[in-house]
Amino acid sequence: MADTTTMNAASYTAKGTEKDSVTLPANLFDGTINMPVMHQAVRAYLANQRQGNAATKTRGFVVGGNQKPWKQKGTGRARQGSTRAPNWVGGGTVFGPTPRSYAEVVPKKVRALARKSALNARARENAVIVIDTLEYEAPKTSQLLGLLDALGVTEKKVLILTDGVNRNVYLSGRNLERAHVMPYSDVSTYHILWADVLLVESNALGVTEGAESAEEPAEQRAEVGVEEADGKEEGEVADGRHSSHARPSDRHRAVLGGVSGARRIHVPRRQRRDEDLHQDSCRAAVRSEGHRRMDVEPARKGAPDRPLHRSTAALEESDREAPRGRHDRHLRGLRNGSSSVQAGNEELALPQRL
Repeated sequence: MADTTTMNAASYTAKGTEKDSVTLPANLFDGTINMPVMHQAVRAYLANQRQGNAATKTRGFVVGGNQKPWKQKGTGRARQGSTRAPNWVGGGTVFGPTPRSYAEVVPKKVRALARKSALNARARENAVIVIDTLEYEAPKTSQLLGLLDALGVTEKKVLILTDGVNRNVYLSGRNLERAHVMPYSDVSTYHILWADVLLVESNALGVTEGAESAEEPAEQRAEVGVEEADGKEEGEVADGRHSSHARPSDRHRAVLGGVSGARRIHVPRRQRRDEDLHQDSCRAAVRSEGHRRMDVEPARKGAPDRPLHRSTAALEESDREAPRGRHDRHLRGLRNGSSSVQAGNEELALPQRL
């Protein structure tokens, strides 16, 4: 059960001088300790460290054993088919380990709760110490060791959490057996429970404390965004983007009109294809089967969309009205079943089939 009381921690300077105690952030240090979750996180961490490369050979992978050691009958001995069977010395292994993955996935919220529980557990033991920012011009192990000596934690396992990556501090504590340096954002439940004392930089805790205060302005900004969105015209949102249900003409007009914050609009492929067809000035007539054709006429502004394919009746009407060459008139006469074809002012008789 979470404790509503605030938690305090001892505070020191970067050289080990004691200062007034500080109040730990209430959003993180609220007294919550969940043992099963911490156990799950630690077990998953240790399991993920395993390589899982243990392997053995079955009888099929052991070299040799292809020949039958002796004949099936007549020797008085038990029948054997291979010297690499599991019952032979040097034979294969039955049900031995094979390379596998021991990885365990823990949900993000469960990991956060386990990390929070571990920090609260160390805070209840007064094992959390807040220090000023460690600013080392160069890696110096003796300087970091002097700080640990001033705090009286030389004989304990110490975890130093810095505000971000600090290379000089990391190199200063790399040679210390009982000290481990890492960024505060990368700490896990296993590392917190491994250490006897936590040294946390004040700026790192300030970042955590500011995360809670940043949530309230976010909610306020969201409310303001909703009010601004209500004042926009239909088809727009607060950040200048336009909703997908707005008409294409409205979206194009808004972009070309210089709306503040307007972004490039994604037009579906089918819509782009139709617009390209309408924007073309003219398309060549395509003939098919000698009399069928497809006309694509230029679209006028405000005119309704015209079908790309004409009906059969319209095609036949156009065939009768449109002037054709000799070959087309000849085909039309054959198609109508006539015995003669009109060619200019003369009527030509067609040869009859015998």
